Amino acid sequence: MSALLEQALLRYDGLPVAERFHVHARAFSAPLLAMAARTPGGTVADIGCGHGLLSALLALEDSGRIVHGVDPDSRKVAWARRALAGQPNVRIEEGTVEETLARGASGRFDAAVVCDVLYLLPESKWPGFLATVRGLLKPGGRLLLKEVEGDGSWKHRKALAQEWVMVSLLGRTKASGGMALKPRAEMARYLEDAGFEVREVVDLGQGYTTPHVLYVAENSVP
Repeated sequence: MSALLEQALLRYDGLPVAERFHVHARAFSAPLLAMAARTPGGTVADIGCGHGLLSALLALEDSGRIVHGVDPDSRKVAWARRALAGQPNVRIEEGTVEETLARGASGRFDAAVVCDVLYLLPESKWPGFLATVRGLLKPGGRLLLKEVEGDGSWKHRKALAQEWVMVSLLGRTKASGGMALKPRAEMARYLEDAGFEVREVVDLGQGYTTPHVLYVAENSVP
């Protein structure tokens, strides 16, 4: 385990066993360290932050970053706030990305990270969601979007089954009628249609049983 990840997980030691288990499972099933390493400094929005583990990694890796985590799940927000209460460069807020934009955050952020969020929404809402995230970014601001690739592999099918358990059976993750996994070319088109310039598509699935793909894009300057 990396020192950074160990340091972040220590923040959750005071949480109940079930919540600690969820955070640790997330730590070892998703390439959060790779996302943090590619995220620029400055002010960063963590959209759909959940328990706040990625927010913690971003804040601990660079004390100069200001991390604003937002999530609509009040339960997860409460646990994230409790775990990260002592981290001065992190703020966790309950709400949606649309509500964040409406609160006067337009053009405020140097970067936004969105990790395993888009697939939980109905596909019809993806264009609006991505456009709203773009609205949070400064001109040239960077989006790091991590999704599971719909490549038809056994890893793809395993990921769908796993998410069905988390969403429908256990209720650990809130969804809004989504569960769509797309090939990377189609995901890139969604980003381009929303006004982003895709700079990099990174395969992060090696070593995982999930086909993780990271899309690094920039807010096109009008």
